[in-house]
Amino acid sequence: MKKVIFLLLSFSPMFSCTNHAQGLLSADEFEKKISEKNAVVLDVRTAQEFNTGHIKNAFQADWNNRTQFNDRTQYLDKNKTVYVYCLSGGRSASAADALRQNGYTVINLEGGLSSWKKGGKPMEGLTEENKISNEQYIALTTAAALVMIDFGASWCPPCKKMEPIIEDIKKEMPDKVSVKFVDGGANTTLMTNWNVEALPTFIMYKSGKEVWRKQGIVSKEDLTEVINRFQ
Repeated sequence: MKKVIFLLLSFSPMFSCTNHAQGLLSADEFEKKISEKNAVVLDVRTAQEFNTGHIKNAFQADWNNRTQFNDRTQYLDKNKTVYVYCLSGGRSASAADALRQNGYTVINLEGGLSSWKKGGKPMEGLTEENKISNEQYIALTTAAALVMIDFGASWCPPCKKMEPIIEDIKKEMPDKVSVKFVDGGANTTLMTNWNVEALPTFIMYKSGKEVWRKQGIVSKEDLTEVINRFQ
């Protein structure tokens, strides 16, 4: 009996070490690590799942949509550790392997969001207050002679990469263009209605008429050129 107990005690830390070696962390350990400065949290579920509740400050890239996943994750900082999760851990394990092959350091949440919820960990979700009607959207496009609509989201890596460029445009060209942000995560129906297929998407309106559109990353120089072109 003593020998059995000894063996059980011996194997317990071994399992823990194996999990760490495989890039797995329990919900408690995961929560501690994502609070560190050098951490990036990535939710690899669908946008619909993400909208039902997610870990705070998480980016979203759907593993089952490989084009979207590759497009969004290419903008993640390789100098930071990526903490990835899905519902139960299966998709995130595959996503973690793919990211590691591309040079990222990745940790997976053991048991996924199911284990996170069981542990009573905090989550956040979207609110109705961010939703915009078609009528409100049309009003945004006619708010000035030249309006640029910025379809983006806080959980979208390329959108985050564009933020400093958009802020520079707002500060340096306020007399030439009015920039309006639309939360793509909260306004999926609006995106469908206006044929916005991915985030970020930038649409330029002159006197309420669409004159230019670009999906993805745009340089400050290119944006400036477009704005000056339609003056």
